[in-house]
Amino acid sequence: MSTAAAGLDLDTVRVGIYLRRSTDDENQPYSIEAQDTRLDAYVQSQPGWKIVKKFKDDASGKNTDRPGLQKAMQWAKANMIDVLLVYRVDRFSRNLRDTVTLLDELDKVGVAFRSATEPFDTSTPVGRMMLQLLSMFAQFERDLIVDRVTAGMEKKAEAGQWKGGYAPPGYMMDPVTHKLVVVESEAVIIRLIFDLYTKDRLGSHAIANELNERGYRTRSGGLWPFKRVLTILENRVYLGEIHYRDVITLDAHPGIITPEQFDEAERIMDSRSESHSRRRSNGSDYMATGRLSCPKCHTAMVGTRATGKTKTYRYYTCNKRLKYGTDSCDQDRINADALDQAVLDSVASFYGNQHQLIRDAVAEARKVYESSHEKVTAELKAVRSEITKVTAKIDKYLDAFEADTFDADDDTAKERMRRHRTTQKQLQAREAELMEDLENEPTMPDAATLDTVNNNIRTIIKAGNPNQRKAVVETFVVKIKITGPGRMVPVLRVPPAPTAADAADAEGAETRLSGPAPLGVRVSSYLVELRGLEPLTLTLPV
Repeated sequence: MSTAAAGLDLDTVRVGIYLRRSTDDENQPYSIEAQDTRLDAYVQSQPGWKIVKKFKDDASGKNTDRPGLQKAMQWAKANMIDVLLVYRVDRFSRNLRDTVTLLDELDKVGVAFRSATEPFDTSTPVGRMMLQLLSMFAQFERDLIVDRVTAGMEKKAEAGQWKGGYAPPGYMMDPVTHKLVVVESEAVIIRLIFDLYTKDRLGSHAIANELNERGYRTRSGGLWPFKRVLTILENRVYLGEIHYRDVITLDAHPGIITPEQFDEAERIMDSRSESHSRRRSNGSDYMATGRLSCPKCHTAMVGTRATGKTKTYRYYTCNKRLKYGTDSCDQDRINADALDQAVLDSVASFYGNQHQLIRDAVAEARKVYESSHEKVTAELKAVRSEITKVTAKIDKYLDAFEADTFDADDDTAKERMRRHRTTQKQLQAREAELMEDLENEPTMPDAATLDTVNNNIRTIIKAGNPNQRKAVVETFVVKIKITGPGRMVPVLRVPPAPTAADAADAEGAETRLSGPAPLGVRVSSYLVELRGLEPLTLTLPV
């Protein structure tokens, strides 16, 4: 250890002051200004000490990811200070491991660490032990603060109140009830985002561009980024729900989006696999996105481009190869133009002349339906029994309220009532799912239905825009298997026999080429692997 760190017996001791105002502390008891004043006085009381730099942070001490702290450590390592001075150890760090690590780094470069309010000398074993004890208490205090904040936010969430921070776009927090209320001028944009995604089938990039071109701006006045669009599409707050940790409160505030449209958006996101690794291109540009995996390493294949002298070439490329090179996976790129067209042709061919495959799929689906019918019926009976029980409990509270024997100020009673209502809604949702399973008995669509589907598919392929053609793939293609050079096998869905409602939806379907069901039919999950096609020659352009 250097002389500066050990004894500080220099003519002039260069002092760096670190100041931190914590976002953890209630009422901010250690303001930057208060620390600054007291540290100035402390330095003046020490012979030969001179402040050469002040480093400031307005951040939590839970980690070391603070610009002021990092700058202080850089100065220490560059031998530009002899002492790093803080007002209290917890201003430096509230994590014991971080404190020990930082002290070791200071010790290696010969810089002493001092606290103006806590007497210890880090050049001695006793002093270092005392500092570590102080750091332990600082971390303990922070953990208590975190626990109190977490408990408070959970209680707010259970009461249907906004848990804190900025309200999401489309809402503001009522300062009295602390619940979210709709801001209609912003809610219009939220509905537009969901409409563009679920009906027009635009991707997140295209939606952000559309919003910006229409002159819409974020709450802060900036342009809409595509990541903000994806965050909105995933946020269940727009259904009226509050989520925090394990707490879920339904009907906490008015919803902006219907459950049906939110579910459709969720389905499209799942089918497109809109994750970071697959956001390399506009969703409308690559029809097989989210449905195509590498035949060698089974990693997702993503849309990529290569620019030649006269044109731009589109490919599907293994994501592992894209990230780590051909040493990790040497699967050849696939011509995206050829593959996209082949997929569209296979869908059209399937509904035009592959009816026997459809019959086989329906027959297999009926076997699954019949084998699970008894189990589903038994679960439905059990769910309905639980609904009866929880409804009876809720009725008791309501009867007590009507009889004026319910204590409206009893937080425990109100909490139990909320839990009963949440359980009731969850059970009712499961009941609806089971009833749908029982009612959707697999049946072979008649020739008229298949003709309608086939005509609508061909109309969209011929006259639709790229987003509408992608909607055909999203609706009917589950995944695409590459079985060899120039060969693929699409796995397709089959439409069930139409209901009266489907017939009404089908009217005008040839001209209504957008929307979540642009083909005029419902789609079931009977899956068919379409084989027996002529080999697809996918010539890769150089």
